[in-house]
Amino acid sequence: MKTAISLPDDVFKEAESYARRSRKSRSQLYAEALSEYLARHAPDEVTERMNSVCDRIGTEQENFISEAARRIMAKETW
Repeated sequence: MKTAISLPDDVFKEAESYARRSRKSRSQLYAEALSEYLARHAPDEVTERMNSVCDRIGTEQENFISEAARRIMAKETW
């Protein structure tokens, strides 16, 4: 999707410089930056998605896993 945005001159120049150094297109740089920003600022959505996955696959632990974890933790020095 194409869109137009306004940026302060100094931010634009820095982004252009970084895009050249990292050999990325302007579109790729902005898309990656926005994706990272959204991931950092929308943690509720990530939590909701993870909860949805857990609901689908179930979260019950097998006895073997619980016992193995208990044994490992018992060996740790606290």
